[in-house]
Amino acid sequence: MQQIIYAIILAFALTLVFGVPIIPALRRLKVGQHVRGEGPKTHYKKEGTPTMGGIIFLIPLALSSLILARHSLDYIVVAVVVTLAFGLIGFLDDYIKIVKKRSLGLKAYQKIIAQIGVAVIFALYAYNNPNVGSKIYIPFSQNEWDLGVWYVPFIVFVIIGTVNSTNLTDGLDGLAAGVTLVVSSAFSIIAYFAGSKAMDEGLAYLGANYQNLAVFAGALLGACMGFLKYNAYPAQVFMGDTGSIGIGGAIVALAVLLKIPLFLPILGGVYMIEAISVIIQVVSFKKTGKRVFKMAPLHHHFELKGIHETKVVTMFIMAAIVLCLVGLLAV
Repeated sequence: MQQIIYAIILAFALTLVFGVPIIPALRRLKVGQHVRGEGPKTHYKKEGTPTMGGIIFLIPLALSSLILARHSLDYIVVAVVVTLAFGLIGFLDDYIKIVKKRSLGLKAYQKIIAQIGVAVIFALYAYNNPNVGSKIYIPFSQNEWDLGVWYVPFIVFVIIGTVNSTNLTDGLDGLAAGVTLVVSSAFSIIAYFAGSKAMDEGLAYLGANYQNLAVFAGALLGACMGFLKYNAYPAQVFMGDTGSIGIGGAIVALAVLLKIPLFLPILGGVYMIEAISVIIQVVSFKKTGKRVFKMAPLHHHFELKGIHETKVVTMFIMAAIVLCLVGLLAV
């Protein structure tokens, strides 16, 4: 437990420190966010706010995790690599979009190919790891479900869905960081108790790796706390795809290595609801020409109904807390 607390504090402190030179540097580089004309009018004043801020907390997340990990480093190294790999995809998208002035960043097929590439490599690693394998836990049950050869395509689908869901959640000041702060807390608790249980059963290697994942989740919690100093309303910097896709990589790495990807719709329910709202909106408009929501993702719908964005963010964080409590019961 001490290592988790240290990880939270270290990641929090490093993120605060990293923000001091990086935010002015981003301003000098003129990597400002372009606000969509069809979005809420209250967002127009955010035009030009520095983006690509994900680097402010992803580097501290990686450093804190690796510094404070103990004994077997296998799982935590994999979690860090997966996080940074997806963060790099987001960084390239932001860089092309903002610095190279190509409005769409990476082309859709380039982004999805890169994401699938990382997802397949990670899924194959998990499938071939005897301590992960093809079995996953079923929520509210002590049972496991052996997916066999379907494990890899299923996990790839989960990974792609999760990283793009977290990406969609990043639309209001402090929203993605605030929700992830809650979700990472739940994952840290789950990983800690899973590690303790494995240790009690004499599974020292597995126990050490699970406890290191608890440290990783704690570092994610601390990094998000630190980033909120700069990203809470009114935001001094946005995380961009660098941060939001990187967060997705971190969350899905925890879920896969802990063998609980089926818990993501609960623990990461806010991310999923955001993604589902976009799917519903697109399908409805294509089929009927009508929109179900005033705007998607869902957080913009509430904004356009007249709810201030700080209240929307609070509502979503409260929803994340409730869902994570349900998720802990499901374990």
